Amino acid sequence: MDNDHVDPAELAALREAFGADDGGASALGWEAVRAFEAQHGVILPEPYRTCVAEVTDGSSQGPPEYGLVALAEGGGKQRLAEPFPLTRMWLWEQDDGGYEDPGAVIEQVAGDGSIVLGTDGCGMDWHLIVSGPHRGHIWQITGEGAVPFGAEFGHTTAEPGFAGWVRHWADGKEWFDSPAV
Repeated sequence: MDNDHVDPAELAALREAFGADDGGASALGWEAVRAFEAQHGVILPEPYRTCVAEVTDGSSQGPPEYGLVALAEGGGKQRLAEPFPLTRMWLWEQDDGGYEDPGAVIEQVAGDGSIVLGTDGCGMDWHLIVSGPHRGHIWQITGEGAVPFGAEFGHTTAEPGFAGWVRHWADGKEWFDSPAV
């Protein structure tokens, strides 16, 4: 997973997955992406950054179930420059995660360092981490907890990051398809 350089093969796979054959007409363009980054004090991780600039800024054709939301919708109200606070799965209904004030951390999980990519419904939202140690990783955040996505974290056989997340969806796989689950 390379957060700083886009892989041409990954970009081609993203174009195919999102059905972006409109020549980039549904994309934001580089000027708008750079303006968003400057406004929020972050550089978006690749390949999401190039996808939004050149492929599509949101898509009704998943992932997730209800489609990929536009950058301004998914990141406009978030505190993107603040680091995402987690580095491991946390089910807050089961424990306090070792935090002095778990309620404050839960609030940070929902608003700091991530862009909402979309939802699978019933409060199961997907986030792209843009700040902190998990920059570039995808997390599912629900009312019960937060889980990182990618084979290295268990629960799934997918590659980490935005391209791995999209590829897993495009291949028709269940999100959490690891035999260990």
